Amino acid sequence: MNRTKWEPYVWLLPSILLVSIFVVFPIFIVFKLSFSEISKSGVVGDFIGFQNYIDAVKLPAFGIVMRNTVFWVISVVGISTILGFAIAMVLNQKFHGRKIARSVLILPWATSLVIQASVWNYIIKYEYGNLNNILLNSGVIDQAINWRSSYTIEFLWECGVGIFVTVPFVTFCVLSGLQSIDPALYEAATVDGAGFWSKMRNVTIPLVKPALTVSTVLNIIYVFNSFPIIYTMTKGAPANKTDTLITYLYMLSFYERRKGPASALSVIGFLILCVCASIYMFGVLRKEDEE
Repeated sequence: MNRTKWEPYVWLLPSILLVSIFVVFPIFIVFKLSFSEISKSGVVGDFIGFQNYIDAVKLPAFGIVMRNTVFWVISVVGISTILGFAIAMVLNQKFHGRKIARSVLILPWATSLVIQASVWNYIIKYEYGNLNNILLNSGVIDQAINWRSSYTIEFLWECGVGIFVTVPFVTFCVLSGLQSIDPALYEAATVDGAGFWSKMRNVTIPLVKPALTVSTVLNIIYVFNSFPIIYTMTKGAPANKTDTLITYLYMLSFYERRKGPASALSVIGFLILCVCASIYMFGVLRKEDEE
């Protein structure tokens, strides 16, 4: 056998082994557990078919959790993509202090999510939070505001923190795409009489689309699986009203000891991600082929 044919596979072998051990094998185990009877002590019993899935869907909090998950992913990914794109356009321009602005922007993304959530928890405290102190001292308000007066507002705060920590990732993905665009294309468009929006529609967006596609797909996966922000800020309280699928299945498994339905929820989440990512990728690729 020719060495050039098998040599690439030798170099890929360590990565294949790592992915198999830490990704493929755990997925297989979770699938197996989702079809098995599991005691509260964690002992795996007999095959019970789809009973765990039926029990998971019948859980009282299932509808609320799925609704929260959809809102969480769409709001965080959608808003952070729009904001990240806009900020990347600004940072792609030459101005004094651009390097400092880029360095500061990456801090929310580079900092631990637990730290971020804890800091924001402190900021919006009713009694001694920084936000109320700033507004009171500046005369904007006369008395402290309860920024966590309902579970809906608390969940919106969690979404806001999610957007805050996600924007830098989108910004730098889009910025890398913007910097790869040949300036000659903008010069040619200017000569042809194209304005800002025309350049945006015909030059910028088509050429940045690959970077934007990658960032969106990765963001959907990251945000869907995001655990620290919600768990640190509310732990899903009150009564799972601020839970998403990931935090809920964690509580279900480790607090309520219902590992069977929790495994089923894990598989449901995995399949949802696969479907969403596939639809998005195939949709983008088909549009590119048509163009």
